[in-house]
Amino acid sequence: MRYVYEFKEDPFGDLRIVLPEEISLFSDFIENIASEEQIDEYIKYIKNVLEGVYEDFEIELNATSIFIKKDISIVENNFRVEEPYKNTIETEQLIELLLVWKEKIQLLAD
Repeated sequence: MRYVYEFKEDPFGDLRIVLPEEISLFSDFIENIASEEQIDEYIKYIKNVLEGVYEDFEIELNATSIFIKKDISIVENNFRVEEPYKNTIETEQLIELLLVWKEKIQLLAD
């Protein structure tokens, strides 16, 4: 994993992932993923892009959307009041972040 991350609990008891400022909006996307099955589904879409099955793919969640291309993925939060509204990450690193999140929610479920 190229990026540093940490997990925190917010005042409401919800799990958060804290990411570096340059990719911080990806936490908005990741934190909306509630199950291992959902993570596996998204990883499958991403791998289909990496393998050329899809040229690109878009996933839309509550506040965020993510546009996946072979080399980079772009997350956008249209509800933010202040910049940044978009962040970019290497697509392979996005998979790594999703796997980190999956491992953490597996541990919490046990």
